[in-house]
Amino acid sequence: MSLSVKHLLGIRDLQRSDIETIFQTADSFKDVLQRPIKKVPTLRDTTIVNVFFENSTRTRISFELAEKRLGADVVNFSASGSSVSKGETLIDTVNNILAMKVDMVVMRHSATGAPHFLSKHIDVPILNAGDGINEHPTQALLDAFSIREKLGSVEGKKVAIVGDIMHSRVALSNIYCLKKLGAEVTVVGPPTLIPKYLANALGVNVTYNLREALEWCDVANVLRIQLERLKMPLFSSLREYSLVYGINKQLLDSLHKEVVIMHPGPINRGVELSSDAADSKQSIILQQVENGVAVRMAALYLLSGKTPNITVTGN
Repeated sequence: MSLSVKHLLGIRDLQRSDIETIFQTADSFKDVLQRPIKKVPTLRDTTIVNVFFENSTRTRISFELAEKRLGADVVNFSASGSSVSKGETLIDTVNNILAMKVDMVVMRHSATGAPHFLSKHIDVPILNAGDGINEHPTQALLDAFSIREKLGSVEGKKVAIVGDIMHSRVALSNIYCLKKLGAEVTVVGPPTLIPKYLANALGVNVTYNLREALEWCDVANVLRIQLERLKMPLFSSLREYSLVYGINKQLLDSLHKEVVIMHPGPINRGVELSSDAADSKQSIILQQVENGVAVRMAALYLLSGKTPNITVTGN
């Protein structure tokens, strides 16, 4: 099995067959993660560097776990405290790392398009762990994989993406991924946080009514407000946002059907999601975290070009 791309820069670059290949591979790796010994030597003698120019907790830990579960040698690079603070360029930083014989790069950067720029200048596979407000491909893959696991398939499912659509790379990658897999997508949030081009350019439904969206959907993927990216006030207060667009258990119980609740994290409890909703039986947030390791293992394995048998035959 292999992918049609050398790098995983964004979902828009993938074919549906690529996504399905990643899911099939992740199924095998998820079986590995259930064993007492949760490692396979698939990427032994492969060195992977995690280059993070932006803060991260879940994504960085998930990638590092995935790499170590595959038997890879892992190097973590953080921009803070590095020569980047002395004015070193992105290309010089990565080329210096590659001179140490690194085989793959996982990169997060606050600048939109940074991994795409880098892919034109270096010759090893790059996995985009989030670039600016553009894409976060592995998050979208693990979200869709979690829907597939919970509901049996993504095809034909109705998914509402709730919250700060304008500043969320997760939202854009999810829209691309869900549409490629045959799901219907509605985005919901304040008018100031939903780009005007979405309906026509990406073929999604747009509503500003949360209850209407929840009554329609099978799955609600709830996003946080990207306060660090807001350049100007786009709503009056977090309290007002929570009153209009926050999801709590009382709202969920009042619906005419049970809706699956997702969140890419970190959760701002009491703003977009109440604790009783986030921790309810309808929530698959922790399953998303678990699936993230298997999906990232699959992506790393497929991009590495290694071809050993990963079939799970027992404990």
